Amino acid sequence: MSDAPFFHESSGTIRFWVLVEGKLLGASVSREALHHRYRPTAQGEDPLETYLANAADIEAAVRRRLAQGSREPVMLREYDLRAPDAQVPG
Repeated sequence: MSDAPFFHESSGTIRFWVLVEGKLLGASVSREALHHRYRPTAQGEDPLETYLANAADIEAAVRRRLAQGSREPVMLREYDLRAPDAQVPG
């Protein structure tokens, strides 16, 4: 298995792995979630390019989901990618 992120055409998601406590855990995020969070005014953007430009933020979202009890593979939603100051404590 390669640990390089890639665009999975049939599901419309970026699939990637995040190192958590010494283990690579699988995750994915949809093209639409990336578009709405990071490039809402763009047209025809490359989802892999968007992911790579925002990988640290996206990986932090995966870690938050795992801390909340999510299991692998983590599928990020638009809600998970909101700006930290927009998140409601909960």
